[in-house]
Amino acid sequence: QNEKELQDVVKRQEEKMLQLIDKSGEVMRLNGEVSQLKRSLQRAETEAKVLWEETWRQEPKVDAIYIQERVLLRQEVDKLRLLLLEKEDENLLLSDKY
Repeated sequence: QNEKELQDVVKRQEEKMLQLIDKSGEVMRLNGEVSQLKRSLQRAETEAKVLWEETWRQEPKVDAIYIQERVLLRQEVDKLRLLLLEKEDENLLLSDKY
């Protein structure tokens, strides 16, 4: 009887562990999705910032190519900042781990 109860407890624990693993995978997937959304938001904010600056300057003829180049340059700067932050986070995790 005790052995049967112990087997039931072990089986329930294994099921709980599998559920936690499934939830962990879902959390990781959602974290990836959040990161993508943050990058998209940052790109949109960058583009809006450049367009607003150009509008604010009220140049008579705003060159579309010039604006596009500014947007791309801003996006590249933001991307590099994000990569730097990610690397700093990775370094912190590694230093905490060891």
